[in-house]
Amino acid sequence: MFVLSSLSHILRLPPDLLNLPLEVSIRCQLEKLFVDKVIAKLGLCVSVYDLRKIKGGFIDAGRGAPTYEVEFRVVVFRPFVGEVISAKLKHQDETGLVLTLGFFDDIYVPAAYMQQPSTYKLDSATNQNLWFWLSDYGEFVIDGDEEIRFQVQSVNYPPLPLEVPENSKPFAPMVVTGSICGDGLGLFSWWVDENEEEEEEQ
Repeated sequence: MFVLSSLSHILRLPPDLLNLPLEVSIRCQLEKLFVDKVIAKLGLCVSVYDLRKIKGGFIDAGRGAPTYEVEFRVVVFRPFVGEVISAKLKHQDETGLVLTLGFFDDIYVPAAYMQQPSTYKLDSATNQNLWFWLSDYGEFVIDGDEEIRFQVQSVNYPPLPLEVPENSKPFAPMVVTGSICGDGLGLFSWWVDENEEEEEEQ
């Protein structure tokens, strides 16, 4: 789910950071540029791990700030196809589920990737439309703050749209499609034996 990736970048340090130690000021600038940003075909940058090499420091004419060529490593969120991850429910509608990891929200479970058979219907207890898995052992509802285990089906990096229609969803530079159709997938409580639950409570 998390990997170390090596990057290089030509960085100009603003004058207000020149009073700091060089590595500290460079790290501050790299974090502003890369952390919480999606790098196409690489993933979501979570943090700057370390600085590997710093070269340069020349001040170009008329610039007033030194320029460095920096080689560094970043921690990247990049799930692989087939990986099983636990997330929380953010939203659900007739098209499926939207899950969140807290730091990443663009995880979608389409209706076709729900446990089969499943249906989206009114829940009498909450008076809301919710997804139900119609298993051989009864109906299991998807609701609440319980963790949901899903299996990654694809990771896509959509191109930036040239035009954005009104009332459209915010652009997501990285989209993870998941499935909860399979043994052990879905809500954790679906697969916990009642005896195991009693032992955990004790």
